[in-house]
Amino acid sequence: MARVEVVPQKRPPRGLRPRLRRALQRLMDELELGEREVTVILCSDRKIRELKRAHWGEDAATDVLSFPTYEPGDPFLPPHLGDVWISLDTAVRQARRLGRPLEEEVLTLAAHGLWHLLGHDHTTEGEWRGFHNVQRRILEL
Repeated sequence: MARVEVVPQKRPPRGLRPRLRRALQRLMDELELGEREVTVILCSDRKIRELKRAHWGEDAATDVLSFPTYEPGDPFLPPHLGDVWISLDTAVRQARRLGRPLEEEVLTLAAHGLWHLLGHDHTTEGEWRGFHNVQRRILEL
């Protein structure tokens, strides 16, 4: 069974952490990731902005960033796939704009981040299909 650790640097709403952990573990199990691990860090816009500036050279907050612990494309997947950082501040704004619960937005962002950890990108419409599939699926789990 996959393992997900959720680390709150910013306090999430009650019940979000266990739901996120269960849904992401189930998604990872469906993707046949076996005993792999992922860490999800729930943070503020300030922290995610620092990370984006340090690693991508862009001085702006974003919703989710993924940091794999291996080189995507490498045939060997390590036990810990990497870290997914989610800004709760941005997730709140996006959930309001989309008219959906914060929990759904955070689950969607976690699935998006996991798909990046598995080496996928979304530079073309075809590549977006995989992201849409996992983002839809996690809401069903």
